[in-house]
Amino acid sequence: MNPKRRFVVLAAAALVLAAAWAAAPRWMGLPDYAGWRAAHRSSEAWLLDRHGEVLQSLRLDPRVRRLPWVELDEISPVLVQAVVATEDHRYYGHHGVDWLAAGAALRDGLVGRGWRGASTISMQLAAKLDPELAGTAPGSRRAGAKLRQVLAALVLERRWSKREILEAYLNGATYRGELAGIAAASRGLFGHAPATLQPAEAWLLAASLRAPNASPARVARRACRAGQLEPAACAELTSLAQSALAAPRAIPPDADAAPHLARRLLKLPGERVRSTLDASLQRAAQEVLSAQLDALGVRSVRDGAVLVVDNQSGDVLAYAGSAGRDSRAPAIDGVMARRQAGSTLKPFLYALAIESRLLTAASLVDDSPAGIDTGAGLYVPRNYDRRFRGTVSLRTALASSLNVPAVRTVSIVGLPRLHAQLGRLGYAGLNPDPEFYGSSLALGSAEVTLAEQAAAYRALANGGARGALRLRLDESLPKPAAVIDARAAWIVADILADREARAPAFGYENPLSTPVWAAVKTGTSVDMRDNWCIGFTRRHTIAVWVGNFEGDSMRDVSGVSGAAPAWFALVRLLQQQEGEAPPPPPEGVLASTVEFVPAVEPRRREWFLAGTEVTRVARAEDAARRPRIVAPEHGLVVALDPDIPSARQRLPLLADSSEAGLAFTVDGKVIGAAAGGTTWRPTPGRHRIALTDKRGAVLDEVEVSVRGGTAGAR
Repeated sequence: MNPKRRFVVLAAAALVLAAAWAAAPRWMGLPDYAGWRAAHRSSEAWLLDRHGEVLQSLRLDPRVRRLPWVELDEISPVLVQAVVATEDHRYYGHHGVDWLAAGAALRDGLVGRGWRGASTISMQLAAKLDPELAGTAPGSRRAGAKLRQVLAALVLERRWSKREILEAYLNGATYRGELAGIAAASRGLFGHAPATLQPAEAWLLAASLRAPNASPARVARRACRAGQLEPAACAELTSLAQSALAAPRAIPPDADAAPHLARRLLKLPGERVRSTLDASLQRAAQEVLSAQLDALGVRSVRDGAVLVVDNQSGDVLAYAGSAGRDSRAPAIDGVMARRQAGSTLKPFLYALAIESRLLTAASLVDDSPAGIDTGAGLYVPRNYDRRFRGTVSLRTALASSLNVPAVRTVSIVGLPRLHAQLGRLGYAGLNPDPEFYGSSLALGSAEVTLAEQAAAYRALANGGARGALRLRLDESLPKPAAVIDARAAWIVADILADREARAPAFGYENPLSTPVWAAVKTGTSVDMRDNWCIGFTRRHTIAVWVGNFEGDSMRDVSGVSGAAPAWFALVRLLQQQEGEAPPPPPEGVLASTVEFVPAVEPRRREWFLAGTEVTRVARAEDAARRPRIVAPEHGLVVALDPDIPSARQRLPLLADSSEAGLAFTVDGKVIGAAAGGTTWRPTPGRHRIALTDKRGAVLDEVEVSVRGGTAGAR
């Protein structure tokens, strides 16, 4: 080495040693390779299935696009060569600092030729590891920071291997715009993984490192110089730069099987959430739903959703929020969107009637035209096919989804009781005032979600015990709570699985007739806006909705032509996991052979709650003649008069029955016998007045409000 060059190198080394004391506190804290790699955070998050398979990736960091760490063996050797040649051509020959380059840079600065950088790859990485070394942290000085970079690079190369440094550098560098790290740069600019980068692509990426936002032409010129390319190759590279660097392409997700659930569960960049979904079932559910929506396209149906739940655990195994190829709003989550329930709430109405011993599965109900006074006009319910079937059993009314018997059953059970029961089942979006719906609540005028429907029907499958649905494997759920009498739940499930009872409305051959035991209910909302099919087997609850997210009507879609075929396909798919035999009746459910007089239905074996069984059903129950409250009427507002002594202000309680043993209660407290009527001294607030039988079962109830509170204060 000539004396002049030796002097420059020694001077540079002396300056580095002089900075050692100042740099010591900084370089001692540099992370090791394993720690830095573990701290790498992708801008993506991943939803995994219950077995660890990736279902969906979702970008959550809008500031930068960074993908998972890529090992050096998974990066094209051509890129590694290009980066070393462009950024640090003596990389493998130094120990963190290129003293020749540093000395030359110092010499040029001292003699007035201009200061130029001499940073090695190790020095650049050290600046990434600690922003103060880069001179970008608040209060830092660039000259001092450069000297500390030098020392940090020397220490770094003693702690890290050359491969580790190069790997970390390629994964941490910014290449173009928001693209950080070699994985995002390779996919975002060229559409494939770093391992398959071609030479021209590699040279462009390497040339982008020094000026990530330079024009494509400038990057191409630098790449041509660094690669010493021939004119023809340089022209090809320049063309590639114009097409690839001008507008980076969108990076597709790693997987795209559950986008709606991913948006619900993924919150932090870099996280991996293990869901309860099963990848194979999830994809199958998407395909089944998509195929059914394709078939319904001619009937103006664009959207749909599916939920498959494990009855025992509550784990959601499939979650398809949308699958319509022609959807105008595919981002809407159909599992959580509120839609009119249609006839899907009827099973809970009849379960309440059976549980309260007001009706049995053999009770005869009237399916004939009726006008219901709603206070705002006359409501005339009709069946889906606009036919009336006269006197039928409750079993037939529910299985065939007849509307008029359901509305009449509301008057037997009591609208407030039905409203409260639906609330206990988890239908959280109900208007708090039952009168908002009136009798149409039985026909599904309330708006519900597919998730609520699945949870409520799972309660029927589990003997009336309602539990939350689980979406994450690490989630702990509270113990299910009984909301329906287990015996009533079993009888309703038996009705929903009864092919004979379903036949008057749906026939014998339809998608509700499955090869395994299954209880199922369909529903269609007013104006054909929503169609549901929800049911359960011994092991799974399957809920399907089809319609249009914008709310426009479907054309000629019935209970068995809309959602039911997709429901049936999923039952067949799960068939091998199911039991063909029905679940056994619980204790307290008895079978009795019943005969109808007149013979409106054939003689058959029927199931009853113990104590309600009969062998002969002679006439239809008349809802108008059942024991009911005549006064006060539901919703009455009573205003106390402050000029009348409170003891003199009494509210008459009257029933239309003289049956012995009936009593009035107010807020659960017995007021007096119902025979002949009684009176109650009102107090301010809202009160529930009930008519009960001798066993304490509620036969009818109303709610009244009392205002005032200074009566008799004179």
